[in-house]
Amino acid sequence: MTDPQSTPETPAARRPAPVRYVGIDPGDRRVGLSHGDSETALAFPSPPAVEPDPARRMEHIAAEIRLRRADALVVGYPLNMDGSHGPRAAAVDGFISELEERFALPVHRVDEGLTSVEAEATFAPRKRGRSVRERRRHRAAGETDSRAATLILQDFLNATHPPPAEFF
Repeated sequence: MTDPQSTPETPAARRPAPVRYVGIDPGDRRVGLSHGDSETALAFPSPPAVEPDPARRMEHIAAEIRLRRADALVVGYPLNMDGSHGPRAAAVDGFISELEERFALPVHRVDEGLTSVEAEATFAPRKRGRSVRERRRHRAAGETDSRAATLILQDFLNATHPPPAEFF
């Protein structure tokens, strides 16, 4: 007797294997990280790379890529509002080249416009007199960066992997 889940007639057998992604919001001192896949089309925050040494931050990123068994990377890319390259684009291009060389994975660039602002807005409402302190704490811990990476990856998943019709 054959397993009905393995026959070519079942939708599960025709569905391609999910693509696993790691989302990255690069920064000079902190790198936000997230993960998701094409099957669920949902992005989730991962612990940020906040190590003071850039080489140790890259090792943190490598560990996340291994942990998630990533098939591809999605990197926030700094574009201006008019779509031209922002002032940090050259630095991010160098970072992307390092990722491509080190991990030999496809890298997708996604406009990161205003994701950090949007990420900060996802934290609990600020209490009077504590907004600056709370914002600094979230930023220093890399929480804002990983939430921004989650928004970047979710934007990518929404554009490239729309939910199946049975979700509606």
